[in-house]
Amino acid sequence: MGIFKIGRNDPCWCGSGRKYKQCHEAFDERLKTLKAEGKKVPTRKMIKTPAQIEGIRKAGLMNTKVLDHVEPFVKEGVSTEELNKIVHEYTLSLGCTPAPLNYEGYPKSVCISINDVVCHGIPSPDRVLRSGDIVNVDCTTICEGYYGDASRMYCIGDVDPAWKKLVEDTKTALDLGLKAAKPWGHLGDVGYAINTFAETQGYTVVREIGGHGVGVEFHEDPWVSHIGEPGTDIVLAPGMTFTIEPMINLGEPDVYQDEDDGWTIYTDDGQPSAQWEYTIVMNEDGPEILSY
Repeated sequence: MGIFKIGRNDPCWCGSGRKYKQCHEAFDERLKTLKAEGKKVPTRKMIKTPAQIEGIRKAGLMNTKVLDHVEPFVKEGVSTEELNKIVHEYTLSLGCTPAPLNYEGYPKSVCISINDVVCHGIPSPDRVLRSGDIVNVDCTTICEGYYGDASRMYCIGDVDPAWKKLVEDTKTALDLGLKAAKPWGHLGDVGYAINTFAETQGYTVVREIGGHGVGVEFHEDPWVSHIGEPGTDIVLAPGMTFTIEPMINLGEPDVYQDEDDGWTIYTDDGQPSAQWEYTIVMNEDGPEILSY
């Protein structure tokens, strides 16, 4: 069977309607050269078309609206199940779908992780937010078949100053990772920036769980490590959409999964963990936050 080769005057594979030579030919040649130099380059599937990026941008906007809507309710005395209900109902009111619900058996519409829960905390009517808690609310929204994903941290009432600093510093680490994400740079640059800052503050970064490609599916390639070395890992080509979502621990980096519910991830030493998350698209002039 022959292999189809796109002609320079054929319509570009990205669906822009432009001729290939005027659109992605130079882009594809650059990736080919980088691959020949031994670089790890993204697959065609990782490069989103303009139409897909617009869809993901809209999904990201809807996801941000959900997080904005639930934010005033993240306070002392409110159960995590109440927050789940608010997220679920508001997401539906936007004409969207909460992506976590029934995803590989996950039973709720949002992940809410408190204190030593690193991620994937399952909302419950029995868990009421208390003064001193630090809380992560992680939303993913499906809009017209596309996905937006982000999470935010909250400090409830009178929080231990060291815990509050962890929350603030984790946001700083995320923003440093975003700043390190450059078009035609490397994913390792992002992880290096995050981990270097975390270590200077005396923290550790969770190793087993990372960010991910997102947009057309909930979880796509590439896997995004928050520990890396400059100039390593996959090339960040324009058109890639992925999350950056460092999980940073006050204590040791080791974590474990709850054997009973099969989802909740805890710090092994019981120390608190914080996480913030963006969905971004890499543009020719740099990263753009699609959901936050």
